[in-house]
Amino acid sequence: MDVATTLAGGRMAISTPNLYPVFLSPKQRERLEALTRRGHAPVRKIRHAQVLLLSDHNRPKGRMTRLQVSEVLKMHVNTVDRIRRRFVQEGESPALDRKVRLTPPIPPKLDGRREAQLVAICCSEAPKGHTRWTLRLLADELIKRRIVTHIAMETIRKTLKKTNCSLGVRSAGASPNVTAPASSRKWKTSWTSMRRRTVKTNR
Repeated sequence: MDVATTLAGGRMAISTPNLYPVFLSPKQRERLEALTRRGHAPVRKIRHAQVLLLSDHNRPKGRMTRLQVSEVLKMHVNTVDRIRRRFVQEGESPALDRKVRLTPPIPPKLDGRREAQLVAICCSEAPKGHTRWTLRLLADELIKRRIVTHIAMETIRKTLKKTNCSLGVRSAGASPNVTAPASSRKWKTSWTSMRRRTVKTNR
């Protein structure tokens, strides 16, 4: 069992039993020491290696308790426990590297099916009184159809961009702003330029 350890400020704390003792082989210690010396690995990986080296029962200067390791490395004691537990249960590599998530931490608001529904709405006729869909109208429509319970307009914008659904097109797209006139300044400029070229050619 870990013994009492003096913390900053002179306070005393008793650590919990050493449920996951770390025993490094000579080769493991050599690898971890080389990892910490070279400094080419990610900082997080180096710190994990330091936890194992300091916790090793075969450490030449004697192993440190979980609280001592936490104090020396300025790391939360729960993190120390997690690294030691992973080493004992899964091995060296899992203890050093971040565990890869099998699924995203937060499920996307719009999966493939909902994305298709959004695009279909976006390509449909805009509500009465509007010349085109806006991001606000699309959000309201998704909620109205119970496709989602709530959604941010930025999520809709990113989804439409990802699916290559044109933004700001009257017939099939969404505009982030309030309903705009059918004829834009850009369209007028293009049409004027085209007319001038046509007249010049006729001459």
